[in-house]
Amino acid sequence: MMNNESLVLRVAGRPVGRYIARPELVPTLSPRPYLHPVTTLAGTAVTELSPADHLHHLGVGVAVPDVEGHNFWGGRTFVRDQGPTELDNHGAQRHAAFQLRDPDGFVEELRWVAGGAELLRERRTVAATELTDTAWALDFTFSLTNTTSGPLSIGSPATNGRPGAAYGGFFWRARKEAEPPAVFTADTEGEDAAHGTRAGWVALAGTGWTLVFAGATDRTRRDPWFVRGAEYPGVGSSLAHEERLPVPAGETVVRRVVTVVADGRLGRAEAAALVRKAVSP
Repeated sequence: MMNNESLVLRVAGRPVGRYIARPELVPTLSPRPYLHPVTTLAGTAVTELSPADHLHHLGVGVAVPDVEGHNFWGGRTFVRDQGPTELDNHGAQRHAAFQLRDPDGFVEELRWVAGGAELLRERRTVAATELTDTAWALDFTFSLTNTTSGPLSIGSPATNGRPGAAYGGFFWRARKEAEPPAVFTADTEGEDAAHGTRAGWVALAGTGWTLVFAGATDRTRRDPWFVRGAEYPGVGSSLAHEERLPVPAGETVVRRVVTVVADGRLGRAEAAALVRKAVSP
């Protein structure tokens, strides 16, 4: 099922996610396409859209708080020596075209526009694959090309002076429940240990569901994880952790994250096995 505005991802005939290509959002949310709801195969929702704690958190997508000073994350901008500040600097990711639309995935072209000009052109490839009868994988690749005549750079609150806040890139806002989800990697336990690490994968395990996020290329695995559990459940891969990421004119940044979406509360060994199955070399 699909139309010009949205499409439904399916795994073995079952709907597991809706992609909104042209959302109607106010400028301060940095309008952008997103996946929501995303569900397990049993139908448990594992994303949130504009929750009360962060209205600009939009399911699953790509969000960057600082592209040459323009906010493609939404909400306030962290300003050095000033803190979170309301600025009129929001950009938008605009759907240009689908190159491919299938029940289990799509290829999309987007334009990242701010201040009346295009800064980046993105090619986004998303695929849903069955792993077991209780788990599937969302394979998400984005390629950002600088289409301006000069250099651009990508930053984060961390590179602008807020330690520990290196968010920006692929981001998944997960389901919020009465209790925070368990957080673990292959060899660590807890949010503090997982946040900022360059682990091969990181998992959130809630009530009857588990998400396991894995960098699927060598370059993606070099980006540290941004992990939240107690304040709100969310995981992202940080494009700008300690320093800004330069994108020269005409150059392209590519990242690929594969997320295992499982029913039940997985243990470490189960999570690792599903990641191995989901991430092809």
